[in-house]
Amino acid sequence: MNQTLPYLSLSIWLPILFGVLVLAVGRDKNAGFTRVLSLVGAIVSFLPTVPLITQFSNTAHGPQFVEKAAWIERFNIQYYLGIDGLSLWFVPLTAFITIIVVISAWEVIQERVAQYMGSFLLLSGLMVGVFCALDGLLFYFFFEATLIPMFIIIGVFGGPNRVYAAFKFFLYTFFGSLLTLIAIIYLYNKANGSFDILAWHQLPLSMKEQVLIFLAFLMAFAVKVPMWPVHTWLPDAHVEAPTGGSVVLAAIMLKLGAYGFLRFSLPITPDASHYMAPFIITISLIAVIYIGLVALVQADMKKLVAYSSIAHMGFVTLGFFIFNDMGVQGGIVQMISHGFVSGAMFLCIGVLYDRMHSRQIADYGGVVNVMPKFAMFSVLFAMANCGLPATSGFVGEFMVILASVKYHFWIGFLAATALILGAAYSLWMVKRVIFGGIGNKHVAELTDLNGREFLMFIVLAVLTIYMGLYPAPFTDTMQTSVADLLSHVAQSKLPLAH
Repeated sequence: MNQTLPYLSLSIWLPILFGVLVLAVGRDKNAGFTRVLSLVGAIVSFLPTVPLITQFSNTAHGPQFVEKAAWIERFNIQYYLGIDGLSLWFVPLTAFITIIVVISAWEVIQERVAQYMGSFLLLSGLMVGVFCALDGLLFYFFFEATLIPMFIIIGVFGGPNRVYAAFKFFLYTFFGSLLTLIAIIYLYNKANGSFDILAWHQLPLSMKEQVLIFLAFLMAFAVKVPMWPVHTWLPDAHVEAPTGGSVVLAAIMLKLGAYGFLRFSLPITPDASHYMAPFIITISLIAVIYIGLVALVQADMKKLVAYSSIAHMGFVTLGFFIFNDMGVQGGIVQMISHGFVSGAMFLCIGVLYDRMHSRQIADYGGVVNVMPKFAMFSVLFAMANCGLPATSGFVGEFMVILASVKYHFWIGFLAATALILGAAYSLWMVKRVIFGGIGNKHVAELTDLNGREFLMFIVLAVLTIYMGLYPAPFTDTMQTSVADLLSHVAQSKLPLAH
């Protein structure tokens, strides 16, 4: 592929550069300028992700848009970037969500505007780096570095318990990642001093080595997804985080863990992946069903959507470990859709919170009477959240359920119950908040969406419906990469017994 510009490097370093710039020049007395600079930075950072979609070859095998340079030569560490069908959509999704977050905070964040906007721009670049890195240590560097801006976003701009939530988030994710670092160093030594992830995919490993490496990676990725039972940091982080923090956490950050399974766990330890699959499928189903029931009883809207995120990500890990085309593709589609839908749900809660400073479902009622435009979007996104056909939420869940039924009828049956639970908690929340008579005088005084908020929701609504009606552009790009991954995972890597 004749490539003129280093699109991946631009996608990573432009937002980081703008983030540093915003932090350097932004002062509260010129907050207006800081906001404009942040928005320009977010839009400029989105531009190099567009050619990734337009110039991507659906039939090519292996990574595309590859950039490779020596980084730390003494240890053979490379600055090695590339994307394939598994990671393609997460780069533009990350950049796009950053634009939405900047717009959502336009009038809401009044103090420390530069620190808020700058943190999100830095975070955006670092998360893109995770999806592009093909060098093990480079991946680890980006994977860990994302913790720092997120820690600041929750710890500085969050709610009353923000410090507790930020530390819990940091300690959970950091502990899991330490084991991953050990696994990365072990693989480096095993591969004769190479951090090349694609070379690790070919390494012959004994069953004991594979299981231990699989478990080491599982610790980091399961916390990040988060899978049951290491999910308890997420509701706390969501409830305390500012709206933008919740949007990025749900839309992108949870995907870093799920993506890790595709890039590391499955291809590097295929035998262990098959061996551990029943365990992963079991905890995924527990997440889908049990966490769905937990979501039903929440009184706080943000907590309810946070738990629904965990249930939806259970679908993703379930799809990955059934080892068939439709399951893995369904999992990836679900990740992209969840980016739009959960982001939109948190923005809806943010809009109400900005007006009434309450997230308690009991404090609302009859919002449709005073905020009809808002009510329309809220209902649409709640429907997408529970997997209504013609919305993006349906496509991924339907594919995973189909694949699960093919794999084992009862696993498919249990996965399908999640659609009922999803409808129950999403629609019951909508019924209590949006519909009925006006709940109290505070609701009566609410004002409908302004132009900025309407723009934000209309873009997300169009994407949610477009992906629901026409998922082909998304699934076509991942077909070759998913087929390659599954044929690779089907082959044993155990050294032949002599």
